[in-house]
Amino acid sequence: MHNKLINHYKKNNLPLIINGLTIARIIIGLPVIIALTTGNYNIFITLLLFGALTDFLDGYLARKYNYQSALGAKLDPLADKIFLLGPMIWLVHENLLPLWAVWLLISRELVITAWRSDKASGGPASIQGKYKTTLQFIFTALLLWPKEWGTNLTLNILERIGYISFWVCLIITFSSAIKYIINQKGTHQN
Repeated sequence: MHNKLINHYKKNNLPLIINGLTIARIIIGLPVIIALTTGNYNIFITLLLFGALTDFLDGYLARKYNYQSALGAKLDPLADKIFLLGPMIWLVHENLLPLWAVWLLISRELVITAWRSDKASGGPASIQGKYKTTLQFIFTALLLWPKEWGTNLTLNILERIGYISFWVCLIITFSSAIKYIINQKGTHQN
């Protein structure tokens, strides 16, 4: 009886928890941009780390409890884009990254997300896509790390790691896009 109650609870509430974590990323997208534009990097980094945690947790819970839904498959990558594209544009605004490189990254995100959303199931994310998103969180955090949260040496090291993470992310972004296009080529031909 006890196991039946637990299974019933998981079955009925797990989708709410997983999708709630994903929706939380969408909701905090605007406060992230407000924190950046007002120069409050302490709040920004806290929200960014919270967003990264929600991204990890929704995926972890879905895998652990073998929960898959078309809504989640479509909502999760969209939440990542809504949450991360503003800070990426801010990195260009602050002259921390070149416009052309961020434009390439954003263009790939939009094309692949649109392509994946065309599928009824949303299309699963590849392991390269998961690495790419992780690196996006990392380089964004490191390049916008609050100045008062470290010494000059620490901040310089974090910035260098952030730049390396960005360029590795850009390479993975395009290799995963090419792989995705090759794998999906047959499903979109008439």
